[in-house]
Formats: sequence, structure tokens, C-alpha cells
Amino acid sequence: MKNESTWDLNVFYETKDIWEDDYNKILNISKTDWEKLKFYKGKAGNSAVDLRKLLDSYFDYSIDLERLYTFAHLRHDEDVSDDLFKDAFKRSIALMHQFNKVSSWVEPEILQIDKAKIDEYLKCKELSQYKFFLKKLFDKKEHVLSSDKEEIVALVNKSQMTPSSAFSAFSDADLQFSNVSDAGGCEHILTKGTYQVLMKSDDRVLRKNTFKTLHRSFGNFENTLCELINGQIQNHIFNKTIRGYNSSLEASLKPHNIPVKVYRSLIEAVRDNLSILHKYVELRKNILKIDQVYPWDMTNSLVNEYDKKFTYEEACEIVVSSVDILGKDYQKTLKDGITRDKWVDIYERKGKRSGAYSSGCYDSMPYILMNFHGTLNDVLTLAHEAGHSMNSLMSNKAQPYVDAQYPIFIAEVASTFNEQLTYEYLIKKASSHEEKMFIINQQVDGIRATFFRQVMFAEFELKIHELAEQDIPLTPTLLKEEYRKLNVDYFGPNFVVDEELAIEFMRVPHFFYNFYVYQYATGIAAALSLVEIVKKNGPDKYLKFLSAGGSDYPIPLLQKVGVDMCKGEAVDALIFTFSKLINELTENYL
Repeated sequence: MKNESTWDLNVFYETKDIWEDDYNKILNISKTDWEKLKFYKGKAGNSAVDLRKLLDSYFDYSIDLERLYTFAHLRHDEDVSDDLFKDAFKRSIALMHQFNKVSSWVEPEILQIDKAKIDEYLKCKELSQYKFFLKKLFDKKEHVLSSDKEEIVALVNKSQMTPSSAFSAFSDADLQFSNVSDAGGCEHILTKGTYQVLMKSDDRVLRKNTFKTLHRSFGNFENTLCELINGQIQNHIFNKTIRGYNSSLEASLKPHNIPVKVYRSLIEAVRDNLSILHKYVELRKNILKIDQVYPWDMTNSLVNEYDKKFTYEEACEIVVSSVDILGKDYQKTLKDGITRDKWVDIYERKGKRSGAYSSGCYDSMPYILMNFHGTLNDVLTLAHEAGHSMNSLMSNKAQPYVDAQYPIFIAEVASTFNEQLTYEYLIKKASSHEEKMFIINQQVDGIRATFFRQVMFAEFELKIHELAEQDIPLTPTLLKEEYRKLNVDYFGPNFVVDEELAIEFMRVPHFFYNFYVYQYATGIAAALSLVEIVKKNGPDKYLKFLSAGGSDYPIPLLQKVGVDMCKGEAVDALIFTFSKLINELTENYL
């Protein structure tokens, strides 16, 4: 592992021993000072000052725990098979659960204060930074339990992590794939990182073997994986039931004040426009000159006259150059972060967590995990994660800790905004017609994957939750059939749903989250609208949006910058853009 290609975690702790010292210090505090939080029990309603002292202590402990956890989880993801940091990661989680148990009385205690008194408190400068936190708390008052019940829920939360952690251990550490052959009989190494590269090959035999080998490897464990998915859904049902929500979907959305209608309307809008996606599948069929389109025919470029590999340094130059519309300060900060300041762990290696993400904590720089192979998709992934990282950096700088963390609904806007800028930059700089068409094809596939496919995932997620809420057993046969039917509907008559595609859901880590995937779709819809707004009006309002963090609910934050996700304009505009790009490909290749 070359040091220059990995992130710099020494700003947290220079050595594991120093982390252990901090861990032991906090562990000792947990045995004494955490209990001292109870000093404020029954006193928080005495005055604004007493309430401020309680909240200050509560969030100071949270900051310390988050730092401890973030370092451990980043080190763990460098090699998920390494027991040293697996142990540290699990201990940090256990400590967080312990704190949640000890402090489980805090929210119920505050909610016992008369709302009129709270309103008076909020006029005092002592509580100014907690204004939105208290609003959110009282907004969900009917779903907050008594302190003794909240303590029980806090105890249960630790065990509720088992399905997702078990899936991660299986998928990232234990599962191995056999090599795959191309049309000439040459073998290629298949990993979760090389999967995306191999699936973009012009060699149809290689793509087919890659797709089938990876999915069959997951399918060999279908009973185990479906039980893990069911376990995660039962966690959500427990949460919605004990907190008195009408559904698991409502329990996920309502704390962020997102109407259930936004989720369902998104699915309806896509359902009403599936003919456009069917048209794209037919376009692929005609350009590739094949009788039917299989899953492995959806990932290679339609513009096979052009291909290009990028070094990481070239990717950084593209991503930084593409955001010039956001100003020199934004541009310089981003450039320094992904080049000089070592935000990024760049390349795939054995044991490293698959995929990509942006992480960090309130008092750290942002960190980006990638598995870079030099494809155009990797360039776009860097742009995407850099959008998250700049959002976090700006939010943490502008907001107090309590308001800095933004919900995922907001996060996916910032990331896809940067992706769109990268697409536009690459198209503008294209040196040939073929290169331009190659990038447009990539953009079409990006919208298909980030919007249409994620909405299909969201519909699947909603369906299996509704089935489970009706006490219908989620057997492998049922799950595969529901997933198969959705693929038939979404991709149309020219698309073949084979047995391997029917088990695709088993490899998707996002189904171990909590109604997460729809936010990719709302994010890209909002982002494309925001790009046009910034072009027209300049970046000031958008930069304020990035700095706003979680200081308001996501819907009003977006409304302030000109996008209303309760209406359909942004989604309609995205679908129109997709259709326009398909027409451009059709005009050039048919």
C-alpha cells in the first residue's frame, strides 16, 4: 500500500496506541461523567441556562464519540478482514450505544417541558444554536417514548446493526469470485472493483461471464442473504410500531419532514414515463445489432469507436476544472483536498471495502474512499464524492455541531450537482464527435442508473416492506419474483430478465439502509435544476445551501435556492433531459 495513494488519518490519531488512550479515557468518563448527565434530570425546565448546560454536555460527548468512531471505521474499511481495527470499530460502536442508553432520557425529559416555556426559552440567546434541534424534537413529540422505553430501544439498537454488519462482512471480506474468460479464452480477475470495469468491455462474452459469475456467487447464499434482508426490514417494522408510525416508510421520512407523497409521486412519475426507458433499451438493441438485450448489454458504451483511460491526476484536474462556476475559493479548497491534503484513499486492494463514499466527522477534514481503475465512471465517482466532501466541509465550518449534519436527501443533491458539472465540462472539452457521443452515452447511462434504476430499487424496497408489514414471509422465491417483475416493467419487451438478474437485489448494500435509494433519484433531479439556476443567477445561493447543513428541513432548504421537490417540475425536467439525450444518440447512430 503506497502511502501517497491513501488518505491521511494521522490528523485524528498518529498511532493506534493514541486512539486506545483516547478510547480508554472516554471509557472511564462513561463510568462517571456520563452518569452526571442525570444531574440535570428534572432541572432542564428550570431555566434556559439549565437546558443549555444539559444540551452542551450531551453534544460535547457526542463529538468525542464521533471522532473515535470515525477513525476506527475508516481504518476498518482499509482492510475489513483486519481483526485489529475490526475490534476497534466494534468497540467504538459499543461505546456509542452505551452513551445512547445512558442519555436515552434526555429527549423525553425535554419534551416534558411545556411548549410555551420552550418558546420563551428560544427567545434567549443562550439557546440560539439549539433552536432547530428543539423544533425538530417537538415536531416528533408524538413518536418519542417515555425515558424507560427509550432506554430499552437504545439497548435494542445495538443488535439491530447485525444484518447490515453481517452483510458487509460477507460481501466485502468473505465472498470470493472465480476468474472470468473473454471471447478469446483469456482469463480476467473478478473482484467487486473490477466488476464495473469488465462490464464496460466491448467483449460481450466477457460481460456475460462477468455478470453471471458475480451474481451466481451471491445466489449461492440466497437463503442467508434473504434472511439478512428480512432481519433489516423487521428492524424497521419494530421502529415504526414502537414509535407509532403508520408505516416503515413514514417512520423513515417523517423525522426529516419529507411527505410520503414525495416518495410515492416519484415512483408514479417514473411509471408514467417508462416508455422512454423502453425506447433506450430498444436503441441499445438496434445499435448493438442484437436480437434481445440482456443485463450485460446495458453497461458497455454504444460508442465503441472511442475509449479512454484516466490517471488519478487527470481525474483530479477534470473535477477541479469543472467546478469553476462555483468560484475560486471552492475550486482551490477542492483541489487542495483531493491532491495535496490527502482526503482520498484511491486504489482497490485486497480486503479494502468496495464501492465509494465520503466520510469524516465534525472536527476532521472529509475523507473519500474509492476503488479507482481509471475509467470515466471513476472520474465521475470522484466528482460525486467530492461534492459530498465539500458539502460537509462547508457545513461543518458554517454551522454548530448540532446543525452541521445534513440528511441524505440533501447530500445527494450536492454530489450529483458536481457530477453534472463534470459531464458538461467533458462534453465542452471533447476533441472529437466520437468523444462527445461517448460522454453523452455515459450521461444517459448515469441518469438511467442514478434515476430510473434507483426508483426501481425504491419501489422494490417499498413493496417488500409492505409485504412484511402484512406478515407475508419474505422467502427467496417471493423476493426474486417481485424483483423480476419490476425489471420486466421498467426495461420493457426488448429486455431479458434472466435468473441472475432476479437475484441482483441480494448484492445491493443499500437495501440494508432505511429507504435510502430514492434520494439518489430526488438528488439528481434537484441537482440538474440547480445547475441551470446557478448558470442563470450565479453561485451565491447555492453556496449558502451547501453551508446550511442541517439547519432546516431539506424541503425548505431546497425551496430557498429555487427547487420545490413537493412539485413535479424537477423530476419532469430530468425525464425531459433523458429523452433529449436519447434522441441525440438516435440521430447520430441510427
